[in-house]
Amino acid sequence: MYEMPDMTTIDWASLKIAVVGGDEREQEISRLAAASGASVSVFGFPLGDNPPKSVHVAEDATDAVRDADFVLFPIPGMNEDGSIFSTEFIVPDEAMLGRAKKGAHVIMGLPHPNLVETCGKLGIGCHEYESDRELMLLRMPSIVELALKLIIENTKVSIHGSKTLVVGQGNVAHTLTRDLVLLGANVTVAARNPVQRAEAIVVGARAIPLDGIGDEVEDCDIVLSTVPALVVSRDVIDRMPGSVFLADFAAPPGGVDLDYARAIGINCLWGRALGRRAPITVGRSQWKGIAERIIKLVGARK
Repeated sequence: MYEMPDMTTIDWASLKIAVVGGDEREQEISRLAAASGASVSVFGFPLGDNPPKSVHVAEDATDAVRDADFVLFPIPGMNEDGSIFSTEFIVPDEAMLGRAKKGAHVIMGLPHPNLVETCGKLGIGCHEYESDRELMLLRMPSIVELALKLIIENTKVSIHGSKTLVVGQGNVAHTLTRDLVLLGANVTVAARNPVQRAEAIVVGARAIPLDGIGDEVEDCDIVLSTVPALVVSRDVIDRMPGSVFLADFAAPPGGVDLDYARAIGINCLWGRALGRRAPITVGRSQWKGIAERIIKLVGARK
């Protein structure tokens, strides 16, 4: 499915990889990491029915990280309190990361500033792949499939013919806009960047500046935000019809005041971790990006 990097250029058996936090995608990532020949330790995500026998299931996050050359945290953005997306409450602090091997590396989606600072103090490399456009594009079909499923399950109107507003036009939003247009929705995109607005127009949507969303929402059936900053505020929500479906598909801290929307009876949700819709497909794409970084970092040591 994906063209994997040449895995023979480094000695994987000499490496320990810790996979900490996440969801079903990390099952596939840990399986592929173990298949590379590396020693793999895991904690903080559902292990599934048949975890690889070669994988060490750690007692806690600190145990998983102990002596690791590479620590893999999940791709969803970290919470505002510095915790990672996980089945357990895990804040990667000095006590935890200090157990990793000297000169280790953390690889994840988008690190919290506190994590960057902690890694700096410990001499640990911190590498994000949220900005890896190739990787993000490979994940998009699976992510948008779940977004569409959530829309269908939470609306009383058809996507076809609906008036839909998509706020933002990054990778997720652009793919979602295209698919909504193909399904017959009347889509308007609100984006700050004129190039992104042009991209939306090319796939068949209307486009408006981001500051125009207040007027646009007044008769919307569906409002979908993908901007990880508060753009769908109380003032905007107050102008929405009571029948609207409102979804926040942004990484933390999100872009919608969902607490307020719920308080006034708006049907809304935070569609976080959409990549878990197809964990094998998305896990493979993420491992491709991770493996490429590991190969590059190990090669740089030589």
